[in-house]
Amino acid sequence: MNSLQFNQAGKFTHALLNPPYQKIRSDSLHRTLLRQVGIETVNLYSAFVALTLLMMVQGGQVVALIPRSFCNGPYYRPFRELLLKQAAIRHIHLFGSRSKTFKSDGVLQENVIVVLERGSVQGDVTITHSTDGRFADMVTHRHPFSQVVRTDDSEYFIHVPTSSANNEEDMPPALRHSLDEVAIQVSTGPVVDFRLKEYLRNAPEVGTVPLLYPTHFTGEQIVWPKLSKKPNAIQCNVATEKWLYPSGFYCVVRRFSSKEEARRIVASVVYPEAFGGAEKLGFENHLNVFHEAKQGLPKALAYGLAVYLNTTWVDERFRRSSGHTQVNATDLRVMKYPSRQALMALGEWAMCSGALTQGVIDEQVAELGEL
Repeated sequence: MNSLQFNQAGKFTHALLNPPYQKIRSDSLHRTLLRQVGIETVNLYSAFVALTLLMMVQGGQVVALIPRSFCNGPYYRPFRELLLKQAAIRHIHLFGSRSKTFKSDGVLQENVIVVLERGSVQGDVTITHSTDGRFADMVTHRHPFSQVVRTDDSEYFIHVPTSSANNEEDMPPALRHSLDEVAIQVSTGPVVDFRLKEYLRNAPEVGTVPLLYPTHFTGEQIVWPKLSKKPNAIQCNVATEKWLYPSGFYCVVRRFSSKEEARRIVASVVYPEAFGGAEKLGFENHLNVFHEAKQGLPKALAYGLAVYLNTTWVDERFRRSSGHTQVNATDLRVMKYPSRQALMALGEWAMCSGALTQGVIDEQVAELGEL
């Protein structure tokens, strides 16, 4: 750190890193010192990579074995921006196993080896992947950089295509619409329960409205109120009103999935008849909420969104850019969707089709996008 503060000249030509994994508190001395040299990041492993890059000569190479979590999500955005401004990505190797590489540290997420070259012109990127460190089943592809970091992505998400067909350009035109084009938004549930603890209630009572957690959603059904450790209601008053949504149809996606679940993205529909005559709803912070300017969605649009997000197609594409089980609102914003009209049609189909299996959903969306 002192070397960077008092001597900006690069001194090293090569660096091999297997840095420690540990979160950095925002008020820690580590964070303060990193900021003094222009580094804003949330984990020791990304701090080590950033510091090393700044100490390299032009053309110097850094090879780092690190978790994949830096590739997406809002917390690592400043680190991704620094990395892409300071270096060219030459090679990314993805390990398929979530548990073997960092087993001793208890880090259960996908890991990568990344090869960076300080100050060089960015070209095509070599992508390799294998199940584990034996590299016995390694597969190699080369991709244009625009398929690794999209030119229109202000979040600088780093995608790791695992085959020559995993490219953004290969997406069907019918599935290339942004959320802005669909004219809807997605936000993190605004109710942070520990900050509003005094207003939470285990059971509905006069003066309260429903408070929804991920536990209230089971498949296509809403189970509310539910006997569990989580509250079921929140008082509606001057202190809480700004955190509440008007009752209506919404599509929600859990922010966290368990490691055992088949899908990372799990979407459900919120329908007002599940809550009697409630005029408002509370969405807890572990849910992402699709809405229209803080209002409910048309019924067909809410169902169409849920069907699309629950497809194997969406789940597989999400896994290519995310190495952990968390799904942030930012992740959902940068995804591509069918048009609003197509989503409405998909919702109308879903509402008339009864119980839907994974195969039926995948087949219907495949026809929509000619996948």
